[in-house]
Amino acid sequence: MHQILAYIKFLFKSSNRHGVHSPFIYDLVTKCFYDKTTYEAYTILEKYRQHLLNDEEIITVTDFGSGSRVFKSNQRKVAAIAKNAGISPKRSQLLYRLVNYFQPKNILEIGTSLGIASSAMSLGNPKAKIITLEGCPETSKVAKDAFDTFGLQNVELITTKFEDFFTHHPQPNTQHPKPKIHHPTPTYDLIYFDGNHQKEATLDYFDTLLPTIHNDSVWVFDDIHWSAGMEEAWEKIKAHPSVTVTIDSFYWGLVFFRKEQRRQDFVIRV
Repeated sequence: MHQILAYIKFLFKSSNRHGVHSPFIYDLVTKCFYDKTTYEAYTILEKYRQHLLNDEEIITVTDFGSGSRVFKSNQRKVAAIAKNAGISPKRSQLLYRLVNYFQPKNILEIGTSLGIASSAMSLGNPKAKIITLEGCPETSKVAKDAFDTFGLQNVELITTKFEDFFTHHPQPNTQHPKPKIHHPTPTYDLIYFDGNHQKEATLDYFDTLLPTIHNDSVWVFDDIHWSAGMEEAWEKIKAHPSVTVTIDSFYWGLVFFRKEQRRQDFVIRV
């Protein structure tokens, strides 16, 4: 019910590209969000999804986040997770276009799940170095096997609690992180937050990772209207002095830190 009401409010507030008066955002919306090109990568993304939908293996899911609104048990079929909890085909294609558009070199994903989003980012820029974090060992194994099956060699999957990873601040593409004090803080060109849909955790991740930004960093927060708490977190993120531009596309919140950009918040239908 919360999400239904939130979506109705979103529709009243939102606009399309014709309501955008920022050249940077207008180009992003026109050339990326509304890009109707049928990319070859979409076929690979669909094959990746079908590979998981055909997997009848039952795994035990260890959930460190907000839990599931779909599953009542931690014993779950891989196929059911792919169908009900994975990123949708439409959003995986948009994530591919987003990475293809910005061409980030160093990417961090918080919350691998079965790796559908990871595969979209990998295909979006095969030259990128992608670190993806997953807390559940059995889910992590399924994703790793899928990465190997589809030859996604630029993705490094680390099975860890997110907090443990943040404590060490590893360099991008580092297999064995050293303590933070032993090297400079890394920077990430793009971070995709999809691991814990709770207000406190989201804000903790935001604060912890702020030292990793640079002027052109792009942050994508999944399910910003998941709950009242997530909406409160989104409002706090929008108001942070380091943030200059945000886009609310309902399912995602995009954050930019461009100092040359005038402070603006956009609500855009995708």
